Amino acid sequence: MAELPRIFDRRLYAKRRAKTRASFLAADVADNLAQRLGAVNRRFLSALDLSTRNEVFAAIAPFAQRWTRTALGEGPLTADEETLPFASESFDLVVSALSLHAVNDLPGALVQIRNVLKPDGLFLAALFGGATLSELRTAFALGESEVLGGISPRVAPMADVRELGGLLQRAGFALPVADSERTVVRYGAFATLVDDLRALGETNALSDRVRTFLRRDVLAAAIGSYPADEDGRLKATFEIVYLTGWAPHESQQKPLKPGQARTRLADALHTEERSAGERASPKPQDV
Repeated sequence: MAELPRIFDRRLYAKRRAKTRASFLAADVADNLAQRLGAVNRRFLSALDLSTRNEVFAAIAPFAQRWTRTALGEGPLTADEETLPFASESFDLVVSALSLHAVNDLPGALVQIRNVLKPDGLFLAALFGGATLSELRTAFALGESEVLGGISPRVAPMADVRELGGLLQRAGFALPVADSERTVVRYGAFATLVDDLRALGETNALSDRVRTFLRRDVLAAAIGSYPADEDGRLKATFEIVYLTGWAPHESQQKPLKPGQARTRLADALHTEERSAGERASPKPQDV
């Protein structure tokens, strides 16, 4: 079996995450997760929190009676999402916030999460999606190409919302849903953007990153290539993808088999049903 590529330096990422500070993005995610949990008509008994920041956990804590919390670095229970140390069917709720985007084997992590859920247990996650920091990625690519004649890994690759929805299905989740929200932040200075990324613990932790300090001429070229508004403010896009999936259970709704529908699609659409290959009359158009 081929060894999986090590995209992220997990030790370094754990150190960066240990130094997180309050962040407006984390606060938004906390509110959103709390709203989604509040919409579920259930009181969860045994829940697992996967390396969630304290400010996010405070918002979701009331939705379960007992919590097991993991941490990437030092903590009461140090555990990595890539190797969960729990028995099958241990929890009826698993929550992950702003962490799964930095695992090396996301499909494998989702399978493990599915495995630790009890039947009809809920998985809810928030992670950065593919549009995140697209402006920063482009600026560094242009700046390094101009100065060095090539580019180096600086912004982590992140999955598209459709890809993430497909991974939920592959991992065996029932009723999988993946949706995303984008926030565009306008910064007065590049240093403020970097400070926000440090607060999130999301500065460069790629395994193939350049280990030397960023050259001033490369940084200047990158900032010069960064897209700005008319007033000079720098735009930064943050895409948060929310994942919802359930461990399969016989009580859950299942799609009807062909021929079992009680309502004709034509009736629901208020249109005329036609056999395959028959041409429909053109719709009237205003002239």
